[in-house]
Amino acid sequence: MEEDRALILLARAGDERAFSLLVERHWERLVAVARSVVGDADAEDEAQESLVTAWRKLPRLREPDAFRAWLLRILLRRCLRRARRRWVLLPLPFAAGVADAGALEGSGFVAVERTLRALPPRQRAVMHLTVLEGMSDGEIGEALSIAAASVRSHRRRAREALRRFLSRSTNEGGAS
Repeated sequence: MEEDRALILLARAGDERAFSLLVERHWERLVAVARSVVGDADAEDEAQESLVTAWRKLPRLREPDAFRAWLLRILLRRCLRRARRRWVLLPLPFAAGVADAGALEGSGFVAVERTLRALPPRQRAVMHLTVLEGMSDGEIGEALSIAAASVRSHRRRAREALRRFLSRSTNEGGAS
């Protein structure tokens, strides 16, 4: 986005107002991504700390067009570290392509939500960036500092785990 590029160049030169405008533009998205990895309680803290880090490191950002992926990478690294330390569980409100959301009403939705919470943090992050952010494998890989093939592998494993859980739930009469 051309407006972001101009703001990034100004902010990189130390313009706090330009950086504030960038924060306003990206805040909700950053919090949503953080929420997918660390949960509601820590999402805003992680987003804020990531922005502080971004402000400090912004002069070192060589390519302004990479700002979005660079900022996501900072956020996701923080979130993944926190999630690994505390194994915070994530309440994701979607089935990530496993089933139609309308079919997940009632106890089925609770079971899927619990399964999503059990996914490892990186799989949760991949699913969030895929489903909610609509990012490509390359963009996700760049944000998580992993290869696009690893992104596909994490997404495949997450979907397999969700299918297994849903299959067991269906076979047990939907009890959870």
